[in-house]
Amino acid sequence: MSTERNNVSSRFAKLASMGEIVFHAQDLANLWGILDKNNLYTTLKRYSQKGLLHRTYKGLYSIRKIEDIDPLLLGIKVINEFAYISCETVLAENGIIFQNSSTITIISSKSKKFSLGNKDYQSRKLNNKYLHNMAGIVLEQGYYKANLSRAVADLLYYNPLYYLDASKLINWNEVNKIQKEIGYNVITK
Repeated sequence: MSTERNNVSSRFAKLASMGEIVFHAQDLANLWGILDKNNLYTTLKRYSQKGLLHRTYKGLYSIRKIEDIDPLLLGIKVINEFAYISCETVLAENGIIFQNSSTITIISSKSKKFSLGNKDYQSRKLNNKYLHNMAGIVLEQGYYKANLSRAVADLLYYNPLYYLDASKLINWNEVNKIQKEIGYNVITK
């Protein structure tokens, strides 16, 4: 019994040392040195039942409850590859669009819609030649996020006719510069 308790303590000490709060099952398997999938999923199930871990999504676990985690970080973690927050989410945060979109928009190499807790997510697929261009993308609170100009450029890439409520607040020269740098068609409003 004492050995099991030490093993659990050791595993969670490794998690704490990473400074992360959300993990994929495979990350935990690698970190804890668990090679057998049955052993891994039995361990994860047991830790979840004890309240040591919280299952947030298929194959995704957290040391905090879902309502205590930044929903933007959760969405990025579900995608499980390079992705960033952009489009309507960033534009609404900056007062450029007024309609309250409850859907969090993510840009990645796959199209996917999903829900976590009380949040809806939409991942829009972007060609890798554009996706990995870091122009206007910043690291913020553990995930990548488009700045305002990149979010406008991304949105216009998907929908050149999108109506922007407060377009006068946008630095169009910066948007055009980012569009050229990424390789998007330059669209001026």
